[in-house]
Amino acid sequence: MFRVLLILVFVAPAWHVHADSFDGTIQVFELNSTVGPFFEESYAFAVFPAIGKGGVGFGGAFGRGKVYVNKKVTGNVTLTKLTLGFQLGGQAFSEIIFLKDKRAYDEFISGSYEFDATASAVAITIGAGAQAGTAGASANVSAGPATAAQVEYGFNKGMAVFTHAIGGLMYEASIGGQRFKFKPLPSHGDET
Repeated sequence: MFRVLLILVFVAPAWHVHADSFDGTIQVFELNSTVGPFFEESYAFAVFPAIGKGGVGFGGAFGRGKVYVNKKVTGNVTLTKLTLGFQLGGQAFSEIIFLKDKRAYDEFISGSYEFDATASAVAITIGAGAQAGTAGASANVSAGPATAAQVEYGFNKGMAVFTHAIGGLMYEASIGGQRFKFKPLPSHGDET
């Protein structure tokens, strides 16, 4: 019972996300010199203003997001993750997933999508350089703007993922992948 309560305490804040938090989160990522170029180099992106993660032995994460193409929302997406392994604590963070081309976009929105075990995110801090890449071998990026070559290298299987810590502390050595469920916005022709 304690484990479930702990998870709810850390994951519940991600359930209530306001519209202005999407714009604010996008701006945080746009202003980062490493992440900014990905907005121009990507076909689409998914943004999650607040993802809550927590666990004691087993845990989970949850967040609500939106998917954008040409800076227009095409649908809503939920992120869930169940983990098993050594972990303790809770954390809240923002996440953005860049989709390099239409193929990556179509794969991501095709119902339920899950990152495989080798996918990883790049943690960024405001005003600091970061590594660009979503795999174990990442390119080192200086504190200055990323070059076109660095942006190209930063995609793994057509996707690049960046996170920004909001708060909390969690030690984790766990297994499990993030799962995404996409729901398109109704188009005007679909309404009855």
